[in-house]
Amino acid sequence: MDILVLLKQSLGTEEKIFIENKKIKEDDAEFVINPYDEYAVEEAIRWKDELGGEVTVLTVGPSRAESALRTALAMGADQAIHVISEESQHDEAAISSIIAKAIYGKTYDLILAGNMAIDSGAGQVAVRVAERLGIPHVSTITKLTIDGNRAAIERDVEGDVEAVEVDLPLLATAQQGLNEPRYPSLPGIMKAKKKPLQQLTVADLNMKPEELQIYTQVVDQYLPSPKQAGRMLQGELKDQVKELVHSLRSKEKVV
Repeated sequence: MDILVLLKQSLGTEEKIFIENKKIKEDDAEFVINPYDEYAVEEAIRWKDELGGEVTVLTVGPSRAESALRTALAMGADQAIHVISEESQHDEAAISSIIAKAIYGKTYDLILAGNMAIDSGAGQVAVRVAERLGIPHVSTITKLTIDGNRAAIERDVEGDVEAVEVDLPLLATAQQGLNEPRYPSLPGIMKAKKKPLQQLTVADLNMKPEELQIYTQVVDQYLPSPKQAGRMLQGELKDQVKELVHSLRSKEKVV
């Protein structure tokens, strides 16, 4: 079985965010594989171990994103494709178009990705890729079973579970609970250094301007306002209620 995993490199979940000139300051920040994408990598490796075949990981991102691919290779993926793009203005539509172009002519039995990226929360790239490739897609999966050319899937739907059956090839996005991602072992890290990693640029894909058209644009980024200390109301309960209503109406202006 040939499996493709789409992944993104994102800021570490414990990183403190700083904004400079309306952009996130990346100097000295730690970047990791997007946590949801780790579930996709792990699931791909498990099915490769059971059914045989190869796992390819692919990302579209700046030069630093190579480290995320190397981590996936250390986990057990076989090869990687890095479409280098330093252009931050590429939105989900453009990125999905780039991915579809990068794998044009290749066939995969299964394509996996994370349910969403923790930095943007959009959850659009993978399903857009499926639409461009003309294959079925199932999002937020928590269980995957493959039997021949048929996949049985359980997906998370607002706290409940929906069962779906679909033919391969298939694109699915991983939700938390699908599996427990492994840590790269030391031998895996050493082997990853020798595994194939193809690098190309967006320009190498010879894409038409309309294929890179963007539909969304970030015009500003800012941090939330600092939390203010709470205020305790004093006096009788009826007096506290009057003061609370007056404060909400006249000072806070929320009612």
